[in-house]
Amino acid sequence: MRDGSVRQHSRTLRLLGSLLLVAVGVCVTKASPAQAAAPTPLDRVIPAPASVAPGGAPYRITRGTHIRVDGSREARRVAEYLADLLRPSTGYRLPVTTYGQGGIRLRLADGDFGAEGYRLSSTPRALTISARTPAGLFHGVQTLRQLLPAAVEKDTVQPGPWPVAGGTVEDSPRYGWRGAMLDVSRHFFTVDQVKRYIDQLALYKINKLHLHLSDDQGWRIAIDSWPRLATYGGSTEVGGGPGGFYTKADYKEIVRYAASRYLEVVPEIDMPGHTNAALASYAELNCDGVAPPLYTGTEVGFSSLCVGKEITYDFVDDVVRELAALTPGRYLHIGGDEAHSTSHEDYVKFMDRVQPVVAKYGKTVVGWHQLTGATPAKGALAQYWGLDRTSAEEKARVVKAAQGGTGVILSPADRVYLDMKYTEQTPLGLSWAGYVEVRRSYDWDPGAYLPGLPAGAVRGVEAPMWSETLENSEHIEYMAFPRLPGVAELGWSAAGSRDWERYKVRLAAQAERWDALGVEWYRSPQVPWGVAGQ
Repeated sequence: MRDGSVRQHSRTLRLLGSLLLVAVGVCVTKASPAQAAAPTPLDRVIPAPASVAPGGAPYRITRGTHIRVDGSREARRVAEYLADLLRPSTGYRLPVTTYGQGGIRLRLADGDFGAEGYRLSSTPRALTISARTPAGLFHGVQTLRQLLPAAVEKDTVQPGPWPVAGGTVEDSPRYGWRGAMLDVSRHFFTVDQVKRYIDQLALYKINKLHLHLSDDQGWRIAIDSWPRLATYGGSTEVGGGPGGFYTKADYKEIVRYAASRYLEVVPEIDMPGHTNAALASYAELNCDGVAPPLYTGTEVGFSSLCVGKEITYDFVDDVVRELAALTPGRYLHIGGDEAHSTSHEDYVKFMDRVQPVVAKYGKTVVGWHQLTGATPAKGALAQYWGLDRTSAEEKARVVKAAQGGTGVILSPADRVYLDMKYTEQTPLGLSWAGYVEVRRSYDWDPGAYLPGLPAGAVRGVEAPMWSETLENSEHIEYMAFPRLPGVAELGWSAAGSRDWERYKVRLAAQAERWDALGVEWYRSPQVPWGVAGQ
């Protein structure tokens, strides 16, 4: 009897405790939304918007939210992208519709938005993104994405709520070229790995994906008229791994996927140097008619196409023709860097022959800035990858070409080469250009970087990622984050809106989002990660 009383007393205490916990839970539940879901301020996003006018109560995505579009097929595609992004974490249906009131509205409209600009307006009743082009709508969606809690990036249902701060963002980019280069030649990356990087680039409004498709260590694109380029030249990589190459269908899928994220693919076939994979595949491309062995090292500057042979230009014509047919974008990159085994005279002769081939197949030439040592074609772009300490003579040559009409993409290696080590202790990457911490990568102005360069000649910025030491997506991400968002901001945001002290706080706030996305990243001591949300 006594034992039964004790058991009954225990049950009573447990019941009272449970009721007390439920009561406390109710209070917490009622308090949590206001505490945990304070909206992200409109100016907390990366890249920094052109104009922010906060005000009013937030908009909240709820179970009843729909995404409304006008009749445009392009707007519907962006709306479906947004719905696919939000459904896993919210658990909501989020139907895309052409009727109704309120909700989220994506609207193509006339206005002073520019080719990629947008306006985002958030009120308690509706959230509207307006733009003149689908690209502008897509960039507006990326801003909306960053204004939502980081948990929105997860692929399982999260508790929410999903507020967006009230007010208006009006935004457009400073430069039309905001690029990232991925070297798939030193180490090969699969279609899915490239797609993963494309999604990460899109979050920060990058609009060019430069693919470095050929080098000494591997040829990565199938060319029907020269099949051994891929099957033999693509059979290895740095360190002697299995390499790989993209079939034409693979490449088209990368191009399609990039376009769905409003990135234009810029393919690069590096020449006349960095060509050992091609020379090993076809003996006739060598001046002595002898094919060298495949190469798996990392030294540069030892290889060269045979400038004096006509078959070299048949080869170039075939490769450019087939690659141009696969590439809907405007540009084709012909490399031109570190051609140390090609005399200056031969280099000039080669570029004079090759640049018209690119134009013949409807593309605009892009080359590394050594192209300015020859005569850049009309409309060509030179990609500057020198250092702060690069000689005044070399810089002056680029400036002179720009003054003559050549556009310039800025990729200074000691600022935005994402494969450079952060510090001496960084386990990945190289250091020939120096150590590039987060602040150094961000804290410069592309418009004032090369003295004498006409402001109108600067087409934008690009962050190259060379892959001598990088073998997988985790390696790519560790070197890209947290530097990549800063390069994106250099390309998008006005110089006057950028300030390191404010930027590092906005950058710190991105860490939770990277974690939700499963992104590997480097915890730079220059960034106040722990206080980002305070």
